[in-house]
Amino acid sequence: MTTGTRTATTEIIGILGGMGPAATADFYAKLVATTPGTSDQDHLRTVIWSDPTIPDRTEALLGDGPDPTPWLLEGSRVLREAGATVIAIPCNTAHAFVPRIVDHIGLPIVHMIGEVARHLTTLNPRIHTVGLLATTGTVRAGLYQEWLDRFGVRLVLPSTLSQNNEVMTAIHAVKAGTRDDRTTALLARAARRLTEQGAQAVVAGCTEIPLGLPADAVDVPLVDPALVLARALVRRATAENTAA
Repeated sequence: MTTGTRTATTEIIGILGGMGPAATADFYAKLVATTPGTSDQDHLRTVIWSDPTIPDRTEALLGDGPDPTPWLLEGSRVLREAGATVIAIPCNTAHAFVPRIVDHIGLPIVHMIGEVARHLTTLNPRIHTVGLLATTGTVRAGLYQEWLDRFGVRLVLPSTLSQNNEVMTAIHAVKAGTRDDRTTALLARAARRLTEQGAQAVVAGCTEIPLGLPADAVDVPLVDPALVLARALVRRATAENTAA
């Protein structure tokens, strides 16, 4: 799923990161691990702009903080001037602001949430109901609801109590550098509540969540949007190289 227009024929991945820094580092590691190859030269050229000063996306969506759009535009400009030909944003909540920047950056954006929705339709057995663990900003913005509706997939969400006391508490802990058994237990408990509502898979819809929730802590498939995005970028680059 891409938006915008391409400006070059040789792909250079631009990672608009810093939201947060650990998630950006994790995403790049997944991009490297996903890329097939046997030597340095087989990997993708990549430019990373990690700006942790970007205002909190959830606070902005809830009306409690500044709009991060100017920072996202500036980061996109830096990536474009550094030679990037496509942009990836390894932050789910930041995708609420993609409509505000996509027509102004001159590069396509591979839409992580759109890629996740498409990925869910490829799973076997077919997924009819999926649970979402994400920031309150992502939930309130309806980012996954909008995309999953397009593919006929039902979405179940944590209760307000679970969202506040389990999901957001765990996300804040990971952002603070804490990845312990308590963090995992909070997220696993929230995931279990979703499967009890009928979720056949759970989307780790905040890039901090996979850092605190191993896939084997959930009794249904745990979908990692950062990994899905990395694979989409590799497919795109591979197709570009084949066409060239």
